[in-house]
Amino acid sequence: MAEAAGLLARLEALPVGASEGIYEGRRWSAALERSADGKRWKLYAEELGGNDHVSFNLYLTEGSGPLLKPCEMPAEKVIRFVEGYRPDGR
Repeated sequence: MAEAAGLLARLEALPVGASEGIYEGRRWSAALERSADGKRWKLYAEELGGNDHVSFNLYLTEGSGPLLKPCEMPAEKVIRFVEGYRPDGR
């Protein structure tokens, strides 16, 4: 999945741990985790003062490449968020 590969590159540019920033002109809080073995990325983000959120896991599998697993939302929403989220100070 080409989108998942691009998503991985963008995730690597984001700060691991908690951050706040801007997405689509609104403030968001995000928590990005990477497993100790580096084979899973997890992100949960929520709009501050709003009711929107983004949540997913990205698994780095051998052979088939990155596998995106959004949590009850379309993959396109996840991809748009990761591409558009700008943490403070970056």
